[in-house]
Amino acid sequence: MKKSKTYAHHFVGIFNYFYINILTSVTKKLLYLIFLLSLFFSQAQQNQEFKITKDYFDYQRFMLNNEFEKKFDSESNWEEKRSIKEHFSEFMVKLDSIQNTAFIATLIKVKNREDLERITSRKTMADHAENPEKQMLNEQATYPGGFETLRKQVANLFYSDSVLPDQKLLKTNVVFVVEKDGSISGVQAEGENFTFNRQAEIALYLLPEKFSPAMINGTAVRYRFRLPLAMNFE
Repeated sequence: MKKSKTYAHHFVGIFNYFYINILTSVTKKLLYLIFLLSLFFSQAQQNQEFKITKDYFDYQRFMLNNEFEKKFDSESNWEEKRSIKEHFSEFMVKLDSIQNTAFIATLIKVKNREDLERITSRKTMADHAENPEKQMLNEQATYPGGFETLRKQVANLFYSDSVLPDQKLLKTNVVFVVEKDGSISGVQAEGENFTFNRQAEIALYLLPEKFSPAMINGTAVRYRFRLPLAMNFE
C-alpha cells in the first residue's frame, strides 16, 4: 500500500510539473512565437499558428510518454503496472483539455488578426471577391481525397469533450474562404450551440492539407466554401 501511495505521489508530482509549466509558459512562449511568425506569414498564416500550438503539445505528450514508459518498464509488479497505465490515461485526458484551451486562445488571436486585416487591407475589390457564381468556375475548390476525406479529418480533429450539448444531435454549417494558394481563412461556424461551433472552427484550422483553389480561366480565385457538420452526443 505504501508503495502504491509513493507511486501515486510521484506521478502527481510529474503531472504537476508538466501542468504548471504548460499553463504558465504556453501563453507567454507559444503566443509570442505566434506573434513573431505573424510578421512573416501571409494567407496560410492561420494554419501555421495552429500548427505551432499542436506541435508544442505533441512534444509535451512525447515527454510524458517517455517518463511513464520508464516507470512502467522498471516496475515488476503487475498491479503497479496497471496503476501506472491508469495514471497515464488520466494525465493524457488532462493534457487534452489544456491543449484545447491553448487552441481556443489561438482561435481568438487568428480571428482578431483576420478582422484587422480586413479593416486595414488596401487590396482591390477584385482581390476581395468571394464566392463567384459556380457556373463561372472552370474548377471548384477541392480538398485532397475529396469531400468525405475532409469530413473525416474534421471529425478526427474535433475535441468533443469541451462541448456542452443541449440536445443529442448538434449541427452546424462551417463557412470559410479557400484562398488563392489553397489555405483557408474567415472560418465561421453557424449553428445553435456555441461550444460546438467553436470546436468546429478549431478543427477546420487544424486541417493538415491545403485545398486546390477554385479556378477561372486558369487563374486561382478566392472561393467561399460551406461544410455542414453534425454530431450525435448520446
